[in-house]
Amino acid sequence: MGEGPDTGARHGGPAPSPPVFVARKLCKSYGTGEAAVYALRDVDLDIYSGEFVVLLGPSGSGKSTLLNILGGLDAPTSGQATWRDHELTGSTEAQLTAYRRDHVGFVFQFYNLIPSLTVRENVQLVAEIAREPMAPEEALSLVGLSHRLDHFPSQLSGGEQQRVAVARAIVKRPDALLCDEPTGALDAETGKLVLAAIARANREVGSTTVVITHNTAIAGMAHRVLRLSGGRIVGIDVNPRRMAPEELSW
Repeated sequence: MGEGPDTGARHGGPAPSPPVFVARKLCKSYGTGEAAVYALRDVDLDIYSGEFVVLLGPSGSGKSTLLNILGGLDAPTSGQATWRDHELTGSTEAQLTAYRRDHVGFVFQFYNLIPSLTVRENVQLVAEIAREPMAPEEALSLVGLSHRLDHFPSQLSGGEQQRVAVARAIVKRPDALLCDEPTGALDAETGKLVLAAIARANREVGSTTVVITHNTAIAGMAHRVLRLSGGRIVGIDVNPRRMAPEELSW
């Protein structure tokens, strides 16, 4: 697998270009006063164009909350989050909808395919609302499913359905690909096929990729690993050599 962008922020020197995602003092709480529960506490981060970043941590550490804010699906209680020149905090719902449509592809743990549509038709739905989509057949080729175009979801394995979900996310050529536990419902061998599809999208489409997982093995794929605990980033690791999905073991 290629090494992707070589930003100084990952290697200790000055970054050659500004980060695409920036968060400063990001907090998310539920309730008020002494009863308040914090999902995120004073999170600062920078993510660079084309990076493959893993958010690693146990359940309840704040990973999904952070991803949802970066993806425009949720709003913080305080702090600032931006995507390039898009101010995500304080945006209207219409502005966030346009941001998600034009810039972000999502992959979740559960596939949410439409059972009455074929594989090709499930991907075509997103292509129809994108500004400069690739052909659905091209997206499905990227995830290794050219032979399943006219099958229905019920005729696919779980791993194949998840790869359709990846194709659906990347058909719009998203600037950012955000994945929430994409292998959480899969066995190891099937999960590696899905990870290979996500890595290929990062490499060939150029999507800045953020993957949430509690599986420490997956961290080996990343340029950087942000470790979360208790709603805070408690560590950042740089991989001197990224592992290919087939090298992973769990």
